Amino acid sequence: MAGGLQHSAPIPDPGLGAILEAFGIEKSFPGVRVLDGVSLDVRAGEVHVLFGENGAGKSTLVNVILGNYAPEGGTVRFDGKVLPSGSPRAARDAGISVVFQELSLIPTLSACANIFLGREKRRSALLDEGAMSREAAAMFARLGIALDPQAPVAGLSRAEQQMVEIAKALQNDPRLLILDEPTTAFTDVETQRLFSIVAELKRLGVGIIYITHRMAEIQAIGDRISILRDGRRIATKLVSETDEDELIQLMTGRETLNVYPTIAFKPADEAIALDGASAASGRFQNVSISVRAGEIVGIAGLVGCGKSAVGRSLFGEERLAAGQVKLFGKTLRSPSPQSMLEAGVVYLPPDRRRQGLVLNRSVRENATLSCLNLRSFAFGQWLRKKSEDDAVQRVLNRLNLTPPLLDRNVSAYSGGNQQKVVFARAFLRETKVLIVDEPTVGVDVGARLEFYGILKQLCEAGAAILLISSDLPEILHLTHRTYVLAFGRQTAEFQREEISEAAILSSFFAAGPKEGGIKTGAAA
Repeated sequence: MAGGLQHSAPIPDPGLGAILEAFGIEKSFPGVRVLDGVSLDVRAGEVHVLFGENGAGKSTLVNVILGNYAPEGGTVRFDGKVLPSGSPRAARDAGISVVFQELSLIPTLSACANIFLGREKRRSALLDEGAMSREAAAMFARLGIALDPQAPVAGLSRAEQQMVEIAKALQNDPRLLILDEPTTAFTDVETQRLFSIVAELKRLGVGIIYITHRMAEIQAIGDRISILRDGRRIATKLVSETDEDELIQLMTGRETLNVYPTIAFKPADEAIALDGASAASGRFQNVSISVRAGEIVGIAGLVGCGKSAVGRSLFGEERLAAGQVKLFGKTLRSPSPQSMLEAGVVYLPPDRRRQGLVLNRSVRENATLSCLNLRSFAFGQWLRKKSEDDAVQRVLNRLNLTPPLLDRNVSAYSGGNQQKVVFARAFLRETKVLIVDEPTVGVDVGARLEFYGILKQLCEAGAAILLISSDLPEILHLTHRTYVLAFGRQTAEFQREEISEAAILSSFFAAGPKEGGIKTGAAA
């Protein structure tokens, strides 16, 4: 392991070509010091990775740079000039653009309208819809995606919405681009497309702040990396002179074990299955999958392949036009989320903020949202408040929620801690089947270790787990069997010993069942 822990770091030397310089930034929220004298510089034509656990201060630092937060101390300079404190307009006019992890799109507007929102092109007094649509189409082509500029954002997948957000940021020809977990909903193919754009921006002299928890991305595109911990900058290093073990140690302050646990799979009877199913929405056709008790089964595929719709259909949220859902050997005529919950099926959606949480409510209320009909929590129409508090506190202590405050609004927590609140639902009721879609989107390595441990515990206790993930290493290391979908069709099924990166990636582009049938094992 390279070097030891550093508990403080000197103010960075901006050197030749620094476009952004933040010095001694201090920021507090009620009862919490979030940034404690943090300094950072970004040079023209470099990717400067910002790395740290959820809650380390990364997002707050970015919001100070953007002018969304006014710091109590320190200054931000751009091109040598001090940016006015707390002025988003000044940062935008200077050429600073951002793609946040939590998207800022308006779902009722088209992709094109979102891209040009506030910067609309006009022809005399009228909007030049044609020019904006052509520019949006050109931007999508540059990003390597086939997307109708007039498509309503509400109907796009999470990854397509992310691409719209990136196009919106690039439309303004930024001089500094901040990318906050931009690949969370992407497969490896979409990620490589984004990396090509980043390489082009570097060549043009654009400075880039890149926030990620994915180690492979740091090594692939990072030039320098600054590590934050507990609101302080611990170190700034050349990416080429550090390694994964050192970065995790600097981030967490502790040695790390293997990221992926060894899971003792003991497959038993079939717990849940789709048989010849096609979605009424058309998102997938003729899909047949099964998950047994005591195993983790993966679903992998490119953006828009239909894998999330499969998960929703198993939980009764996506209506089927053909085929059927089977639960513990029984065919379900019309499954609903309520009936599936009562049968022991828990579904954790991919977008925690929009689909999984009520952000203006407390941790307690969010954790027990799907459990209030249980006798342990309710007596008739009366809530057993003490029982609820005790149960939630036990689970959140087990999940290491920081801080474990039951009455705190869930919106006040970092992404990783919010995901722990979502995961708590799987422990507050008997979970026989867990359907989890993109469980580690936007969470740090430490939180990933905890989530993977949760999946291991549940699986080894006999639960059937369906893991839907765009993170290929998760599929490779955590699943006992894996299905691959492409263009809404099932293209492959792999047993444990057959799962490999090459096999799965090749199946992403394989012909669907209509054209060539489902491939299995080495044949895929």
